[in-house]
Amino acid sequence: MAWLKKTDVKSKIPGNLKLNIWTRCPACQAHIYKQEWEKNLKVCPKCNYHGGITCTERLDLLIDPGSFEELYPDITPRDTLNFKDEKGSYENKIKETISKTGLNEAVITGYGKINNRKVALAIMDFRFLGGSLGSGTGEKIFQTAMAAVEHHLPYIIVSASGGARMQEGMLSLMQMAKTCTGIAQLKKKNLPYLSVLTDPTSGGVSASYAMMGDVNIAEPGALIAFAGRRVIEQTIRQKLPDNFQTAEYLLEQGFIDIIVNRKNMKDLIGKILDFNQRK
Repeated sequence: MAWLKKTDVKSKIPGNLKLNIWTRCPACQAHIYKQEWEKNLKVCPKCNYHGGITCTERLDLLIDPGSFEELYPDITPRDTLNFKDEKGSYENKIKETISKTGLNEAVITGYGKINNRKVALAIMDFRFLGGSLGSGTGEKIFQTAMAAVEHHLPYIIVSASGGARMQEGMLSLMQMAKTCTGIAQLKKKNLPYLSVLTDPTSGGVSASYAMMGDVNIAEPGALIAFAGRRVIEQTIRQKLPDNFQTAEYLLEQGFIDIIVNRKNMKDLIGKILDFNQRK
């Protein structure tokens, strides 16, 4: 008979040691100290996998401290179609998501400074209904583009989205044209528009403003696509390359301009803006 019971061992473990101090990389399955994971901006130190981050974390990464001024915080989704499915109503889903994330839409917009240069920016957050493009999302992105034109500012959009928001039907699809119209106004005024594509950027977002940048920048390994891989393979009846729809594949094909690690993103954007200013 064992002289030491498991219950006795557990009872003597200090409370702070019971906390889970490890996380596992979704890509290479390596175990990483959570503290190291956070310090490394949620990038795996073993394989360079870039994990998802919130819009607030992205702001802290890109913008000079204390420089952010939010625009249009009161724009929220509307259940115009009274959409319901087996999981419940869209209206309830909106309320739950707002309560859970503290966000009013899938994008946060405003002004900020990058290396002391003022910019307009929109940063999507995948936690809010998969970063889907709804009427409120499109309105915020469009209005911020107009603010950039009015104040003669560069515009930066960081995309993280599963595509159009199906609960809004055609109203969601209309945002593709609407946001592209806003970007077109920037180009008329010769104002720089930088698009940052993160994992994932897909569907109606990848088919509209996300791929319209004067410079299209992606994080390593980001999924960038329109239709799903399986749908394409079944349609064309061919096996696609293993790295199909990754940032690296799109760089080879000329769809994006550069891939940059998260920790270097702010410096790269700053250099691009400085170059444009010297012109």
